[in-house]
Amino acid sequence: MTSKENNEETVAFLEKNNYFGYDKKSVIIFEQSELPLIDIEGKLLISKENKIKEASDGNGGTYASLRRSGCLADMKERGVKWIFIGGVDNVLLKMVDVILLGMAIQKKVQVASKSVVKANPHEKVGVFCKMNGHPKVIEYAELPEKMAEEVDDDGELKYGESHIMCNLYTIDAIEKISKEHLMYHSAFKKNSYIDENGKEVIPERENAYKFESFIFDAFEYFDDIAVLRGTREEDFAPVKNKDGVDSPKTAKELYEKYWKTHKVSY
Repeated sequence: MTSKENNEETVAFLEKNNYFGYDKKSVIIFEQSELPLIDIEGKLLISKENKIKEASDGNGGTYASLRRSGCLADMKERGVKWIFIGGVDNVLLKMVDVILLGMAIQKKVQVASKSVVKANPHEKVGVFCKMNGHPKVIEYAELPEKMAEEVDDDGELKYGESHIMCNLYTIDAIEKISKEHLMYHSAFKKNSYIDENGKEVIPERENAYKFESFIFDAFEYFDDIAVLRGTREEDFAPVKNKDGVDSPKTAKELYEKYWKTHKVSY
C-alpha cells in the first residue's frame, strides 16, 4: 500500500531493483485513501494546487482501500484464504509467521495478532485489552497514566501486551471489515496551506487536524481474536525516531543480532 505522495517513487524503486527477485505479476500496488485537513476553526485547508488539502487516512484505511482498488477481488479469484498485514517500520517482522497461522487455525478465529511485552508502562505502543466483551487495542495516547501503570498479582503490567502491527486475517474477515466505517482519531500536525490572498503559509507550530483510523479498531467487530506473545529479540525492531530509542541504529543492531543467532544455510 502506498500513498498518493510516494506511489510513483515506490513503483520506480521496485522497477529499478527488479522487484528484488519477485515475479512482477505477484506484486500488486494500491493507493491508500485520504481525508481532508482542517484548521483549529474547523475550516478546510487549501493546497498549492488550489484544492482541498488531504492526508492519508491512517492504516485503518487499508481494509477499504483493498476493496476499492480491486485487490480483494483479485485475491479471492486467486484462492487466497489468509491475509497478513504488517508495518514497514519493523525490520524483524515475520511476513509469513507459520506459528501465528497455525494458532489461528487451531483456535478457529478469523483474526490473530502478535504482541510483545511493553518495555515500560509509558512505552509509546498500543495495548491489547477487552472492552464491552470484544477485543480492543487502546492507543498509548488514549490510555490514562494510572491504567498504564497498573500491575496484576504477579507484578506484570495489566495493560502490557503491545500491538506490533503483526496481524493475520481470513479473507472473509477482511471483506467484512472493508465495509465498516472505523472510528476516526485526530492528530494535531503542522501543515502548510494557501491563505485567502493566495500566498503559501508554512506554520512554525501545529495548526491543523489530521484524521485517521487505526487498523486495530477493526478488532471490536469480532467476538474474539487470538494473540500470540513474541519477544523483542525476535519480533520487534521498530524505526520510529531519527536517533536514540527505536531508531535506524537500534533497529540495525537488533536485526544483525537476530541473524547472528539464526544463521541460514542453503
